[in-house]
Amino acid sequence: MVGYDPNSPSVSLAPEEAALAGSAAGIVTRALISPLDVVKIRFQLQIEKVSWRSRQGKYWGLWQATRCILTEEGLPAFWKGHIPAQLLSVCYGAVQFASFEVLTELVHKKTPYNSQTAGVHFICGGLAACSATVACQPLDTLRTRFAAQGEPKIYRNLRHAIGTMLRSGGPFTFYRGLTPTLVAVFPYAGLQFFFYNILKKLLEHQDTKSKAGLHSLISGSCAGVISKTLTYPFDLIKKRLQVGGFEEARLKFGEVRTYHGFVDCVLRIGREEGPRGFFKGLSPSLLKAALSTGFTFFWYEFFISAIVSLKSR
Repeated sequence: MVGYDPNSPSVSLAPEEAALAGSAAGIVTRALISPLDVVKIRFQLQIEKVSWRSRQGKYWGLWQATRCILTEEGLPAFWKGHIPAQLLSVCYGAVQFASFEVLTELVHKKTPYNSQTAGVHFICGGLAACSATVACQPLDTLRTRFAAQGEPKIYRNLRHAIGTMLRSGGPFTFYRGLTPTLVAVFPYAGLQFFFYNILKKLLEHQDTKSKAGLHSLISGSCAGVISKTLTYPFDLIKKRLQVGGFEEARLKFGEVRTYHGFVDCVLRIGREEGPRGFFKGLSPSLLKAALSTGFTFFWYEFFISAIVSLKSR
């Protein structure tokens, strides 16, 4: 079970062990879902409408975008920014799950609340994700810029990207989009842990024959889809802000916009692209969310079980 469980017969889990399992889960998951992430980011950054009916922009559908990227940039394009993305996964997974274990244990020991209730998981999951976001935002910005650039590349490698961004915008460049990220990540992660807690208990109660891993995969996937749908506009706004000052690499993809902060971004998207503009890229994002969240919880519980098994010997 994810989170501190006072009734668990297994050996108690140390924060560093939760961090190790979270990092390992992040690495495996990131390698599997990277292609969907690249397509999603391309959709989010496109100003023109993403639609089969009115083909205004470069991309107008999931399969069309996939074929287009494959033809123009080759198969490796689906893993653009994979190094910063993997660093992000390692860092984020470690901080999030270690914080979550610490917070749920703290709730159990310092408050009258049960650490395994869905409400506690919502609060602790949101706080843990905010901690991980602040720690890992620079890597997320780097990942977004690598995934957003086409050919020829603006950034040759990770070192070149860091140096260029520092010279052009200073350290705060790495924290573009932090405000909408924090606004979105608390409910998004909180809802993930909330629905995962509820759905897994429900599955375990109704289906005692299936293996726990299958329950984790199904519960995580459903939790990811629900939470992503409810908080998606904030993710899109974050991506738009993260590529500010990076307009040169976006010219060949269509129209380019420069936003002056969170409020300006919201108002201009609403005015120029309408309500649907806040949900561009939702289809690949939901598919990614289902796979990403499902795999993350599945692999996290898998690695936790492995660690506990080794400690019990």
